[in-house]
Amino acid sequence: MPGPPGSRSGATPEPAARLRPPGRERPRFTSRAAVLAVVMCAVALSLAYPVREYIAQRRQIDQLQAERVQASAQLRRLQAEQRRLNDPAYIEQRARDELYLCMPRQTCYVIIGARTAARAGHTTRAAGTPWYGRLWTSVRQADQGPPR
Repeated sequence: MPGPPGSRSGATPEPAARLRPPGRERPRFTSRAAVLAVVMCAVALSLAYPVREYIAQRRQIDQLQAERVQASAQLRRLQAEQRRLNDPAYIEQRARDELYLCMPRQTCYVIIGARTAARAGHTTRAAGTPWYGRLWTSVRQADQGPPR
């Protein structure tokens, strides 16, 4: 009596075993697999250049966006400075501070204190001189070489 329909018995051979000749195994690398491998390599090689260009362009876009952010920040700083420079009070204050400007009919004093000079030393003496004097002093010091 034969076994159940799904059981294996020695009476009926498997369908796959019937199609293969005895003693011969199926090859692992077929011509279809070779063609598929060649096609996959061709696809990979054809996509390599566009992907590389895409990555390079994304990098360039990121760099340009960072430059744009820096340029807009610098623009805001320059606009703020322009607004300050358009203010006559700011210009007058800068002239007084840096050029020691004294307006007409005004008495200006430069206070040189002994305690301040002793604490600050050379910097107080240089701050009391006009900017062009400090510039010329620095040029002469640069010509002499490093301090000893």
